Amino acid sequence: MASANLITPSIARKTPDVSKEFFHRGGLWVLGQSVLLLAVAALGVVCCGESSDRLFLLGGGLLLATGALTGVMGVASLGRNLTPFPKPNADAQFVQHGIYRLIRHPLYTSVVCASAGWSLVWQSWPALAVSLLLALFFDAKARREERWLRKQFPDYARYEQRVRRFIPWIY
Repeated sequence: MASANLITPSIARKTPDVSKEFFHRGGLWVLGQSVLLLAVAALGVVCCGESSDRLFLLGGGLLLATGALTGVMGVASLGRNLTPFPKPNADAQFVQHGIYRLIRHPLYTSVVCASAGWSLVWQSWPALAVSLLLALFFDAKARREERWLRKQFPDYARYEQRVRRFIPWIY
C-alpha cells in the first residue's frame, strides 16, 4: 500500500521545477504588474469621477487606442518570441523589426497608455496615480530585462543606443 505513493527516481528527475523556473525567468515582475493592473482596473470603476467631461473622455480614448495599436503591433512583431517573463527564452530571436524599430518595449508602453487612458475615461485620480506607479514599475522591469537581453544578444547594446525605451525619439 505504501509503495503506491512512491515516484521512481527517473520520473522525479524529469519533472521540471515550475516554481524555480517561474522565479528564474522573472515571475515576480509578472506578479507585480498583474497586481498594479488589477488595481488600475478596479480603482477606475470604484473611484470614478462624477462629471462626464468630454476632454477626459477624448484624451482617455486616444490613450486607450494608442495602447491598443501599440500592443497589437508589438505582439505581431514578436511572434513566437512573446513571453510574459522579462527574461527571454533560450531560443528567442532578437527582434528589431516592426514597431521594435521605434520602441524597445512597445508592450510596456501599450499597457501604460491603456492604463492611463482607462483612468481618464473613468476620471479616477487614484487609478491615474497607480498608472503612474505602473510606468515607474515598467521602467525598472525594462532595465532588468535589458541586462538579460545584453547577455543573450551581443548586438543589444548598439540597439539601445539607436532606439528609445518607451517613447520614439524621446525616452
